Amino acid sequence: MRTLTTLITACIIAAWIAAIAIISVQNAAPVSFRFLTIQTIELPFGLVLAFSAAIGLIGAAIAQPLLGFSRPQRNDDQY
Repeated sequence: MRTLTTLITACIIAAWIAAIAIISVQNAAPVSFRFLTIQTIELPFGLVLAFSAAIGLIGAAIAQPLLGFSRPQRNDDQY
């Protein structure tokens, strides 16, 4: 069961990476963001998309143990 979960996870991540690559190639125009009074420098859309995906993955990896979404511990002492 663990192998199937790992395979599905790898396929989902590979699909996201492929989608980012395709979108990056098709949208090479630079973009800049403005939030309140702060404006970023112009970066290619694909680079912004890749950084956003990476920050989201890292944030989810950090949030899982902090919020208690980790896998339940097995108790092998019962056998």
